[in-house]
Amino acid sequence: MGIVSVLFGLGRHVVSMMAWFTSTQLYPLLQWLWARLLILRRCVQPACRRLFVTLGWRKDPVRSIEVPEETDDQDSDPVRECPEQVRPPGHSDRQPGPGDIPGRAGASAGELTDDESDGEPDEGEYRVETTDELYCGYDSTWETEENQRSPPRGPNRRSAASRSYKFSRFESAAKDMQNYRHDYPNMSQRWPGPVSDDKPNLNFYLGWKPSKPDDIYINTFHDEWTGNYYALEHVHTYIQWLFPLQEPGVNYEASPLTKEEIQGFLNNSTVKKNLLKSYTLMLDFYGIKLCDEGTGEVKRAHNWRERFNNLDNHSHNNLRITRILKCLGNLGYAHYQAPLVRFFLEETLVHGQLPNVKESVLNYFVFAVLDRKERRNLLKFAYSKYARQDEFVWCPKKIQRIWSRPQAQQGMKSF
Repeated sequence: MGIVSVLFGLGRHVVSMMAWFTSTQLYPLLQWLWARLLILRRCVQPACRRLFVTLGWRKDPVRSIEVPEETDDQDSDPVRECPEQVRPPGHSDRQPGPGDIPGRAGASAGELTDDESDGEPDEGEYRVETTDELYCGYDSTWETEENQRSPPRGPNRRSAASRSYKFSRFESAAKDMQNYRHDYPNMSQRWPGPVSDDKPNLNFYLGWKPSKPDDIYINTFHDEWTGNYYALEHVHTYIQWLFPLQEPGVNYEASPLTKEEIQGFLNNSTVKKNLLKSYTLMLDFYGIKLCDEGTGEVKRAHNWRERFNNLDNHSHNNLRITRILKCLGNLGYAHYQAPLVRFFLEETLVHGQLPNVKESVLNYFVFAVLDRKERRNLLKFAYSKYARQDEFVWCPKKIQRIWSRPQAQQGMKSF
């Protein structure tokens, strides 16, 4: 019996050690590897696509389009890869509720969406043809209502500029950001599988349920993780709980946000206050301070040099900031998006900080902003401050020529 007890105790100890190793060492490593694989895929996919087209293994989706002869009864290209005209489900079937804007479930009052006119007097000038040198079919920033009803006719072509690696990176990112701005129109096809119906994200923010797999309640995050920079940097399972989205993340124990949960977030003052605390917690981690809770204005924190250095050397934080911006847009803080993006544009393009973040700011952060007029203003600012404007690929050449007019240049001095 003594030997059996010893063996049993030894076996239990071994099992405990294996469980500890899996939860504290192996799981974070797998999370880190998965995040790196996602980044690698985003970098390699455009290059592979161009290689396959060059070798003839795959048709160029733009060059392979046959452009029919224009006639009075033909008002659009027969094939178009970009589904930009697809409207979110709420446009036709759902009547807007309190605080909603038609076109986006749960949109805040005063918020503009991609499918609404922003009321600018020169709206017609923003119409961009598919023949533009830097036309991106996944970017609705320059579309008008007329564009969206009937795509402009004419051949799609690729210039040397739009075939560049920089433009390919932007185009790949634009596809993801368009899907977000249009409220995930093909969500069920992209992410099949069961979705939890017990509102785990909402219950977590109400303080009724801990995060998984860490078993930490929302108040504990706010009380004990603020300033705990080591944990915020090296633990990779909390960000999906603090900033839930309608798309899955690398933490398989976190559930995607549902439409019902979005309404719960928007209608509960406690939840909204907790989300604001989560936002300020992460801003502090990045060396940023929220100055005005009304406008969302931000500035450098006192320890910004140390925190900027960490941010610039850990690229997975670019993905986290993109998630934060998307979450703000979904859950009632859309007006916070543009001030944060403007901050990063100033730091990267004006002050020369965060060189490893600059591409993410231009490819992802700007295009997470739901308000189309704000996106245009941010891109105008970015263009005015970009060192080599001839290499600027984040808006069509037509728009750049408009901004390069003498009167526009005078306006840019006020930025």
